[in-house]
Formats: sequence, C-alpha cells, structure tokens
Amino acid sequence: MHLTQLLEPHADRLKALSLSQLNAMDPDRAHDFALRSHALYLNFARQRWDRTALQALFDYADSAGVEAHIRALFEGESVNRTEQRPALHTSLRTDVSTSAVARAARQTALDTLAEMTKVVEALNQPDIHDVVSFGIGGSDLGPRFVVDAFGQAHGPCVHFVSNADAHAIDRCLEGLDPKHTAIIVISKSFTTQETLLNANIAKAWLGANAVDRIYAVTSKTDAARAFGVDASRILPMWDWVGGRYSLWSAVGLPIAVALGMPAFEQLLAGAAKTDAVVYSNPLRSNPAVWHALSIVWNTNALGLSGHVVVPYDERLRLLPMYLQQLVMESLGKSTQSDGQTALDATSPVWWGSAGTDAQHSYFQCLHQGNPTSNIELIGVLKPDHAHAAQHQVVLANLLAQSEALANGHASADPHRVHEGNRPNTLILLDRLTPDTLGQLLSLYEHSVYIQAVMWGINAFDQFGVELGKRLAGSLIEHWGHEGESSDAVTRTLLEEIRRK
Repeated sequence: MHLTQLLEPHADRLKALSLSQLNAMDPDRAHDFALRSHALYLNFARQRWDRTALQALFDYADSAGVEAHIRALFEGESVNRTEQRPALHTSLRTDVSTSAVARAARQTALDTLAEMTKVVEALNQPDIHDVVSFGIGGSDLGPRFVVDAFGQAHGPCVHFVSNADAHAIDRCLEGLDPKHTAIIVISKSFTTQETLLNANIAKAWLGANAVDRIYAVTSKTDAARAFGVDASRILPMWDWVGGRYSLWSAVGLPIAVALGMPAFEQLLAGAAKTDAVVYSNPLRSNPAVWHALSIVWNTNALGLSGHVVVPYDERLRLLPMYLQQLVMESLGKSTQSDGQTALDATSPVWWGSAGTDAQHSYFQCLHQGNPTSNIELIGVLKPDHAHAAQHQVVLANLLAQSEALANGHASADPHRVHEGNRPNTLILLDRLTPDTLGQLLSLYEHSVYIQAVMWGINAFDQFGVELGKRLAGSLIEHWGHEGESSDAVTRTLLEEIRRK
C-alpha cells in the first residue's frame, strides 16, 4: 500500500471535523503538537490531523526507514543514487558522524574555512570598497538571502548579480569604481552560462585592476585559472555538496565578507545544533520529522498543492525565494529512486513573501479562496530595533492570522463568511541571529530529505533543469541560421522576434 492509500481513510474520517472541533475535542494538542529545538519553537496544533492520523504517519516513516536514512546521510553513504555519490553538506558544519567518509569531508571543510579566512582578510583592505558576487541558483540564493537578512555589518559592501539579463549587471556596476571593486565568481563547473556572461563583462570593466581583483569558488581550478584567477584566490567546491545545500561551504564567501568570519562560523554552529538534534532524536521528538510529516499529510492526505511561507520579519523576506529552490529543485520529481513512477504526489508549489505586506496582497485568497494551501507562519520574538509597540503589532498580526485561517468566522452575509480549516504551522525564533538562522535552514534541509525518503525519490539530483538549458544552447549556437529549431512554434516565435 502506497502512502496516499494509507492516509486516505484518516483523511476521510477527518473531513467532517473542523480545526476548531479538533482543538476542542483535544485541548492538550496545543502543547502536545509542539516541539522546541534550541532557539526554534514549532507548533503543529493547527494542522488538520489528529493523534491517530499522526501515528499512522510516524508508523509509515518508521517502515520507510527514516532513521536509517538520516544516519546514511550523515555518514556519507551514497544517498544520491542516480549520481552514485554522497550528499555531505552536513559535514561542512558538524562532526556528529564518526564514519571515515564524514570525517574526511569534515577535515576538508575545516581546511577550506582556514583558506576562506585568508581571502576575507584580503578583501578587507582599505582600497576595496565593493565586492560583486556572480553566481546563480544555489551559488547565489543562499548567500544573497543571508546577507540581506543581516545587512552589511562588516568590510566592503557586497552586491549580487545572477540574471543573464544585462540590465542586472549594468545597474549593479553603475556608481561603483573599478579601482575599488573586487569580484567573486561562484560556479562549480565554471561553465555556468549566466555567471560567465556577467563575469566577463565585469572583468572587462575592471580593466587593469582585474589582475588581482578576481576571486573564484569552483571545483574546476584549471578553468578558473584560464579565466585569469590566480590559484591563491580560488576556493574549492566538491561534488558531494549540491548547489542548493552549499551556502555552508566556500559558496558562503560573500556572507563572510559582508558579516565577518565570526558571524559565518556562528551560522555553521547554529546549523550544527539542528544537525545534532536530527541525528540523535527518535522520530517522535525530531522536529524535522514533524515538519516533513506535516507537508506529506497536506500533500498526500488532503491533496493540497500549495505551500505558503510567510515570515513576519522583514529580514527574512528572501526566505521564500531561497526555499523555492531548496525544496522544489530537490522534490520536484515524478520518478522514484528505483526508476519506477512515483505513485504519490511529491512537492507542492512553495511560494510566499513577508508579512504584514502579504496580508494586503494574497491573504484574501488564503482566507476565502479555493483551493486551500498549507501555510507556514514564521515569527521572531525579540527584535533588534527599539520600537516595541510596532513589534507587538507584527506579532499580534502573526497570531491573529493563524487563528483566523484555522477557525474562520461565521456570518449571515455569505460574502463575509470565513470557512477556516486552513492548515497552518507556526515557527517562532527566539531572536534572529546567524546562529538561529543556521538552525532554521538546517531544519528545512533535513525536512526536505525526510520528505524525499517518505516519497521514495532522490532529493539530490536535478535533471529537470537541464533540458531547457540544452535547447537554449542549441538556439544560441545556430541563431540566425536555417534549422535553428525543429519546433514549429519556436520557429514562428523567432520570426516574430526578428521582425522587431
């Protein structure tokens, strides 16, 4: 029996019960359906499940070998089955595993941290005012998000360029001085089209300054050197760390430049705290397991295809964008690891933005629209500003939206009826620091992996992004010539482009 079939009887049984009724029937669930992990507090009491359904999910997780799979991840087993390699991003920040593979990866990570420290010192010279980071996807989203969250607290001002659209780099370089600017090129293969297009523009813009102002993070040292990067300014990447799991590696160099190495090390330490909990705790007290099961329940039992993330903290405004790649590139699969077609729906569509702005945008649809989405609301208890009354407004809105989504509102006027029953999870951080953000992001990574185990898919390959790239490359190669494309619609669109 596959997962959806297993959960269907529980979903049918619960359809007649509202969230208000579930909480009234089981008042202890407000406490019992919540966990604390260091600085993180997670409350799942407003998910549309009861203890029996939850037990069925835990039973399935147990039968799927989730605990064994977690250990396999940490210990460097070949969990990326389609590419026959481990996924050792946890070794970038923790040493909980005693396996030889994990220990070797950990030592490599520590050696790289020492090299990063030297590079950060080199970039913190008085004549370097700005640093531009070129990367895309996992080589951009993580560092961009963390730097945006904490601001420019240290050293030169760090900028990010990812899009191949040259408007992006033109806007970035406008106002910068090539005599006082350095660039970082982040690309595992050093062949990423968008990154190299932008890096070449920046290299020409730097002119004579390019000789000692270009740094690289890559697994292809020879290609970086051919581009003009001195070996002393190249930091490594490895095939056992996927791009979307790589901000903990030298890919995080822009974070270390903007915030300082101590802050970057605190980010790693926070992630290690969650790693230790996930590695050691049994399923019932494992926060990443609870988080994963809530998404599996909504996807496979309730049939919800949307997952909305709304952080009630402006500093976390890029978190939904970061999670879109982490989750949907990892879980957007319809083929299981064994090559069979997946029988269960996998990743919902993740989206969202910062509250309270979101309330004045799409919350109308979340409250009264159809279909329903699963909603994740994130709050930070202690702000880093002095406006206490304003922070109370933010937290009050966070709590009120959670309650309104769950419980709804009755009215004689049908236009004012809020049906409620919108499942939502609350995640609270004691404070937003590099340490607590590391804890949160590690939680999401482990949740993604556990979901993949439950669905029998590989969280670490990404073949779905390659076809479009190949087609684009072919079009570029044959642009303006006969036989550019065998697709009739593409040929028609090319004709339209040329008419302009």
